[in-house]
Amino acid sequence: MGDYWKALEFYERGLNINKEALPSNHPAFGTFYTNIGQVYNNLGDYSKALDFGQRGISINESALPTNHPSLAVSYSNVGEILNNIGDYRKSLQFHEKALIIREKSLPEDHHLTKRTKEHITDVKKKF
Repeated sequence: MGDYWKALEFYERGLNINKEALPSNHPAFGTFYTNIGQVYNNLGDYSKALDFGQRGISINESALPTNHPSLAVSYSNVGEILNNIGDYRKSLQFHEKALIIREKSLPEDHHLTKRTKEHITDVKKKF
């Protein structure tokens, strides 16, 4: 198991440094918020995970092209958080958004596309 608290410390430090140097809608913040959300997800703090994940999506949707792989990461991570809290319908919606982007932006046999399809199958089994 990773050292999530240490990861969180470094992400937050990087976030604070970037807040001094970049505009608040810079895509780097979408990545930071998405990653911090994933750390909180791994720690089981789903409320914070969802908050940071949604912030990541908000920035990435406004700062990146609609088919950007980083946006797919944000959608996929929030899909996993929603799965963990038992909101399977919303989880499915976010994984499907991630899949659409990944099918357009990545090679057909890419491992992230395959993993997203597996997540969708797993979530559908929970209905």
